[in-house]
Amino acid sequence: MICSMRSYSKKHERNEAVAKNRKSLRILTVRARPGHPTQGFMNVGGTVFFCALGRGGITANKREGDGGTPLAAMRILSGYFRRDQFTVNRTRLPMREIDAALGWCEVPGDRNYNRPVRLPYAASHEYMRRNDRLYGACLVLDWNISPRRRGRGSAIFFHLARPDFSPTQGCVAVSARTMARLLPYLNERTVLKVVR
Repeated sequence: MICSMRSYSKKHERNEAVAKNRKSLRILTVRARPGHPTQGFMNVGGTVFFCALGRGGITANKREGDGGTPLAAMRILSGYFRRDQFTVNRTRLPMREIDAALGWCEVPGDRNYNRPVRLPYAASHEYMRRNDRLYGACLVLDWNISPRRRGRGSAIFFHLARPDFSPTQGCVAVSARTMARLLPYLNERTVLKVVR
C-alpha cells in the first residue's frame, strides 16, 4: 500500500519552480506500478504522481468492455467538469459544465459510438453526471475518436480517482489535488502517453 498519495521527487523544490515557470505541459507519461497493474505512476517533467488505471491493466489491443487502459499516446482534446464538485480556476483547455442531460454512447454499432449524446438516449451510454465525484473534472482523450473503429473502446478519459485509487474502466485517474495542479498547464497539444 502507498502511504502517501502526494507527488514525490528527488528535487521537489526544483520541480515546483519548473512547474511554475512552464507555460504548458507537452507530455504526461504513465506507466503501471510494478506488481500492481491497475495502479500507476504519472511522470510530469520529473515530478511523479500516483494514478489509477483500468481494471484490465495496460493493453495494446483495446476492446470495448475489457477494462484495459490503451497503450498509446493520446492527446487531451477538451474537458467537462462539475461546478459543485471541482473548481476550474484556469485552464487552456475547452471546458464545459456537465449537466443532467449529458451522456456518452458506448454501443459500437450506434452512429454516435464514442461521442457525447443528449439524454434520454436509446442506446446504452455512460451517464456523465455521476453520483460519485469521478467526473468532477473529466478530460477527453483522443482514443478512438477520429477515426472511430467499432469495438475499439469508448469513453477513455483522464478523470478523478477514488480515494483508494481502485481500478477504472480503462481510464487514467488522479487525485483532485493532482488534477487541480496540472490543469493550468494543459492544452490541446498535451499528450497523455501510456507506456510499459
